[in-house]
Amino acid sequence: MDQPADGGLVQALGLVGRPALFTEELLPLHPLGPAMLHPSEIAIKGLWWRDLFEPGVKHALFVGIGIQILQQFSGINGVLYYTPQILKQAGVGVLLSELHISSESVSLLLSAITTLLMLPSIAVAMRLMDVSGRRSLLLGTIPMLIVSLIIMVLSNVVDAGSAIHAVICTIGVVLYICFFVMGFGPAPNVLCAEIFPTRVRGVCVAICGLAFWMGNVIVTYSLPLMLRSAGLASIFGMFTVVCLLSWAFVFLKVPETKGMPLEVITEFFCLGMKQTFAVKDE
Repeated sequence: MDQPADGGLVQALGLVGRPALFTEELLPLHPLGPAMLHPSEIAIKGLWWRDLFEPGVKHALFVGIGIQILQQFSGINGVLYYTPQILKQAGVGVLLSELHISSESVSLLLSAITTLLMLPSIAVAMRLMDVSGRRSLLLGTIPMLIVSLIIMVLSNVVDAGSAIHAVICTIGVVLYICFFVMGFGPAPNVLCAEIFPTRVRGVCVAICGLAFWMGNVIVTYSLPLMLRSAGLASIFGMFTVVCLLSWAFVFLKVPETKGMPLEVITEFFCLGMKQTFAVKDE
């Protein structure tokens, strides 16, 4: 390798140790802010919190927080945590007791069955996530959640006998869990990892995670109270309404990110907000 005329060696580590595409001198000239500024420098300069108020970032945060809250309010964790209680109230325990299975064994058996059915659904989700796309997967699986919830509502409203009621409710719960794991379960987390600019992605994903767990706590601790006061039909009816709102939210607000570079996704939100403001000005 040829050395420079002055005998000095090029320090490769020094060249890649700091951002070369965006330096502090270029910061005032860039319209979108410090896109290529090193994350440690952003934290030191206190720039990250100002970026959260940019129109494109706020739009992406609205989508990320909205999809995470709707995911939880669709009732999945409540159904997963209280599946034995839900199915017991539906009369499944009575049917299994005729097979001389104790109540403790019934709860364990029901939890094991629902967990095992989730495994093939996860495999299907892994395949479809990059084949059909995140948005298409959500738009295709949320209607199946609605159908399964309607089945559970009808099974609790229409008097068709205890045995038929138990069987239909069990089928509805199983279908609900499987289709949720296929789409509404993994897709929001994938979307939240893709829609935010690099400079504030960690903070925005953390905010969406906070919204996720807040919704989780609300649903988990309110479901036992609703089971005692409102009953299964009312609970499944509320979950049905949330799923309808979720489908509308995905259709209107969530973009398709399959195969798109992160820069293009970020630019989509920025341009979308600019077009919104232009329409309002007109």
